Amino acid sequence: MQTLNCRGKLIDLSVPKVMGIINVTPDSFYDGGKTFSENEVLKQAETMLSEGATFLDIGGYSTRPGAAEISEKEETYRVVAAIESVLQKFPETIISIDTFRSAVAQSAIEAGAAIVNDVSGGTLDAEMYKTVAKLKVPYILMHMRGTPQTMAKLTDYNNVTKEVLKDLSEKIALARKEGINDIIADPGFGFAKTRQQSFQLLNNLELFQNLDVPILAGISRKSLIYKTLETSAEFALNGTTSLNTIALLKGAAIIRVHDVKEAVECVKLFENLKS
Repeated sequence: MQTLNCRGKLIDLSVPKVMGIINVTPDSFYDGGKTFSENEVLKQAETMLSEGATFLDIGGYSTRPGAAEISEKEETYRVVAAIESVLQKFPETIISIDTFRSAVAQSAIEAGAAIVNDVSGGTLDAEMYKTVAKLKVPYILMHMRGTPQTMAKLTDYNNVTKEVLKDLSEKIALARKEGINDIIADPGFGFAKTRQQSFQLLNNLELFQNLDVPILAGISRKSLIYKTLETSAEFALNGTTSLNTIALLKGAAIIRVHDVKEAVECVKLFENLKS
């Protein structure tokens, strides 16, 4: 049985869980600017929690392709304010901090967050593994190449599934060596992958269970959906639900989404299918 220890709360992942996305950034690809004020953050948190989110993932640095670089200070200010507001109103919330900077992760955990979600899997900050090990929190280790500014050009693979698996496996070993106990692996759909490569990863997602850690799938409203359907992120909910269902069938333990209600329904139907 896979469990995560989040500040002493044991989360059982034998039933998949939903992670709701809260971006406190003005330029995220889908909900940029919408959740920038304290009121908006609280409104979104309340909705997501009432719809059944187990985790809220708060990020203050947009990692969409070509997003603007912001300072560590600005990122810290954005996320700590949001984390403190949410926990003040909803103290039981399990918050994940979406950052690749160890200092931001440290400040966020000190403010009450319980998980570190690192899109770079430790490659953009040499101190990240040490910091997470010291903080004794679960770590979401994602596959990416380069930086959010350069990743779109770094999509050259001989076999994307094999190479991403190998990379994650090596990083998991390094993270364990540093003393991180709870690790979740994320193949990083759309991060330094073409649309076809992302589909190939999803099609082979069951192979990632060989990593022997829970798998997180973050597909929500991404370009692999809306470009394939020739629409926009705004109209990609139906496509997101379709691909989330496939991710669950192929072993995803956590689905990270903008739309919690629909994802929770997905999990409910999937669980009934299993039983």
